[in-house]
Amino acid sequence: MKTILVIDDDSDFRFALSNLLRARGWEVIQCGDGEAALSLARQHRPQAILCDLLMPGTNGFRVCANIRSEHALRYSLLIAMSGRDFEDTRQTALEAGADEFLPKPVNIARLMELLDRMAGPSPFVPREVDTTRLIRQRPSFIRFWGVRGSVPVPGPGTVRYGGNTSCIELRADGEVIILDCGTGIRGLGDELIKEFQEQPLKLTLLITHSHWDHVQGFPFFQPAYEARNQIRVFGFEGAREGLAGIFSGQMESPYFPIGLGQLPGHLVFEELKQMEFDVGSVHVQAAFVNHPGICVGYRVDVGGRSVVYVPDHEPFLRKVAATLRPESPPVDIADFARREDERFVQFIRGADILILDAQYDEDEYQHHVGWGHSCVDDAIDLAVRGGVGQLFLFHHDPAHTDEQLDEMLAKARQVSAAREPSLRVDMAREGLKVELEVAAREKLARV
Repeated sequence: MKTILVIDDDSDFRFALSNLLRARGWEVIQCGDGEAALSLARQHRPQAILCDLLMPGTNGFRVCANIRSEHALRYSLLIAMSGRDFEDTRQTALEAGADEFLPKPVNIARLMELLDRMAGPSPFVPREVDTTRLIRQRPSFIRFWGVRGSVPVPGPGTVRYGGNTSCIELRADGEVIILDCGTGIRGLGDELIKEFQEQPLKLTLLITHSHWDHVQGFPFFQPAYEARNQIRVFGFEGAREGLAGIFSGQMESPYFPIGLGQLPGHLVFEELKQMEFDVGSVHVQAAFVNHPGICVGYRVDVGGRSVVYVPDHEPFLRKVAATLRPESPPVDIADFARREDERFVQFIRGADILILDAQYDEDEYQHHVGWGHSCVDDAIDLAVRGGVGQLFLFHHDPAHTDEQLDEMLAKARQVSAAREPSLRVDMAREGLKVELEVAAREKLARV
């Protein structure tokens, strides 16, 4: 249930507002003074906080500032309220950290509009999304919108393969699923608005991890600026803060002029607790991979077709073999690494399409052991062992030009032909569209 904290020393106003919010599906926590407010906010981590500005003891301006100083509370929609409707009051509240200011008596319609933005559409006002039928009528496909790792690198040397960071679109069985939101998501968002025009969109974002090249495009994602659209963002919480807090942090002043809570689109952040879940009729599996921080890969299965997306991963045994110290027990460590690699192989087993980290060539990898990325040879080895149909080399190094990627692809095809002639190897390229049925048929034909 959605949780909201109401902070106001006027008990009559507080109870009346609380009853109204409960009637609209909110779990309400009440507080009559600023001293207790921060403790309650830390304890419950509400999706939204309503705070009166003029209270005895700690005033509401200080409460707002204290809440905004807490990393765990940065994602909460913070609305300041006051019976003093002066521009100076409004501006000071916003400077203290409030996302919005509402004068008293509070306009309930305006309040509910603000709350719906952050916590998703009200269950009492269902919103029909018409795109499902249209998407289901079209072939399932993936399309690459960003294929670069680490940092975007537009320029003459990256024209053919692209310079945007990680973002892939997957359309299947009425769902639009977006894998990561690097800078490539900007072009995807513009195309979705152009394609569906005034029709509301229902979109699902699957985030592998919070490194900036995988989330930095979201503030420029046009569908998030349209109130008619529903956007669900799935991912695992970060090591220091929650998923919504990560997205909110990069949109705070002075980094960005519009806060996450100000976006008109209906955004819902869902931190995953399970490794398997469904998006409509699409089944998704997640697996933790070998990369700094908390990072996962996703396997998407629909209609007997499967796509695996692992943009950042370093094979365990390769890393262990390169970093093993003489005093370490080599057998135990090597056995552990082999088991972890085998788990990964089982995760990708039989996939029609595998999109896999291949940031380095063999020589480059020797200088980047322990960075959490693969080389082309290792990507081919994993694809062969997993019996996948088509491998897309992904997460291109920002220093690699189109010509270098051509050379890497030619060598990769030579290596794969010697290992497993039925494996098709391609280099991920911006704009490339692959239909899942075609990929599956080609896989069967090569067996």
